[in-house]
Amino acid sequence: MISLQELNTPHKNTWCPGCGNFGILSAFRNALVESGLEREQIVIVSGIGCHGKMSDYVNVNTFHGIHGRVLPIATGIKLANSKLTVVGFSGDADCYDEGWDHFCHTVRRNMDLTLIVHNNMILGLTTGQTTATSQTGFKTKSTPFGSIAAPLNPIAHALVSDGTFVARGFAGDPKHLTNLILEALRHRGFNYIDVFQPCVTFNYLNTYEWFRKRVYKLEETEHDASDRKKALEKSFEWGDRIPIGIFYKEERPTFHDGLPHLKGTPLTEMQIQQVDITPLMDSLK
Repeated sequence: MISLQELNTPHKNTWCPGCGNFGILSAFRNALVESGLEREQIVIVSGIGCHGKMSDYVNVNTFHGIHGRVLPIATGIKLANSKLTVVGFSGDADCYDEGWDHFCHTVRRNMDLTLIVHNNMILGLTTGQTTATSQTGFKTKSTPFGSIAAPLNPIAHALVSDGTFVARGFAGDPKHLTNLILEALRHRGFNYIDVFQPCVTFNYLNTYEWFRKRVYKLEETEHDASDRKKALEKSFEWGDRIPIGIFYKEERPTFHDGLPHLKGTPLTEMQIQQVDITPLMDSLK
């Protein structure tokens, strides 16, 4: 069993005071403690952006990758050692801009790992530009006259890509987010949680107050998380009321299940001393 103290690291936290990342960090640490997992069983993969510091602030195995490449790295780790619990952390620009192709294909493959996206609807690390989820009309350094493009709906995209666990959280409600992360860690398949993560420094529109006036929890309604069509309808709710919680959840064979040579023994434990690749090399001459 992990304790919160064991998850501490010596790194100084450099997030802005009030940053939504603190809520995500707190929720994730609490979820790990409640999960019953050991530190050695967990691997965090993070990308480029303010969220990337997650790999510095949680004392487990970590890998800090390049922009947009959280999911291919996480996929490789999981395929190499299926015994590990792999959790990717990405930002809205990191995942929905640079990493969009990786996101949609990882969803449809149903990789057995968890992805938590810190969605602050702005590029915070580079001091305030629009991302794929920025609201239309939003004025930033890159869009001084207001953003023209319609914002991406990542929840809807995950659902139509046959995602098996699609959820949304809010960093301003870490207790609720803790439960979502726990559900994801316990679900076998690709577990996706988009998290509203207010950027108190550069996003003057999507603030804690703005979200608190709008978000409501799906589990407090009659929402059926086993109905993909109903979940898709909910994904388009935006404005005065915005749903958070589990939109959809189902059990389905994972990508790993389709690879018979990986069943039983992980790649990292397979014996290679007696492997002779001479015939293969000869065939390439």
